Amino acid sequence: MTATIRQNSHGLTTRRAALGLLGGAILLGTHGEMLAAAGAAKGDDVLNEAAVLRDPDIPAAGNPKGDVTIVEYFDYQCPYCRKIAPDLRALVKEDGKVRLVSKDWPILGPVSVHAARLVLAAKYQNKFLEAQEALISLDTKLTEAIARDRLAKAGIDVDRAVADLQKNQDAIVAKLKQIDEQATAFGFNGTPSFIVGKFRIPGPITKEQFVLAIADARKAAAAKK
Repeated sequence: MTATIRQNSHGLTTRRAALGLLGGAILLGTHGEMLAAAGAAKGDDVLNEAAVLRDPDIPAAGNPKGDVTIVEYFDYQCPYCRKIAPDLRALVKEDGKVRLVSKDWPILGPVSVHAARLVLAAKYQNKFLEAQEALISLDTKLTEAIARDRLAKAGIDVDRAVADLQKNQDAIVAKLKQIDEQATAFGFNGTPSFIVGKFRIPGPITKEQFVLAIADARKAAAAKK
């Protein structure tokens, strides 16, 4: 189920709505620790704070030393992901102290999976962020041919990306599996979904709501000091 189906439940504009109605929100510093323990019991390491907020395999946009991290779980075919992308990136630039970690969660079919794998492969030529931006900016239906065309126009060596995908297929598949496990563990059932600081936001929100969420994330961090 995508956020398209759930859009009406996220049309509120209050501070509480901006944080996923808070009653159902997850604070990584509390419930997140329990999730990490559950992950460790399964023999994996996908649910701890470092893996979620500071994933070494996902280059961050914005301020790499920012005091608030936004983690976005998205799909290139998701219309709400495309719609929110310009506002989210503008907000990150305007704020100046936010890290944006966009995690490919290809849940809308094989074309989404193919695109996500190519983008992860582009990391090996230091073009990960450029590749993400090229595909989330699409204004047409995503196909494998269009994905390759747009990546090439964004300066990505597509032939090399395909070769790197083949060479590093196991690592790329494992990364997408880890991202899926994270999103599922947080209870997300559609894209886009977010972690802002240590708050869970299970659906699309407005730029103004992001401002409120970031402010509350900073207040929560300050209260722990």
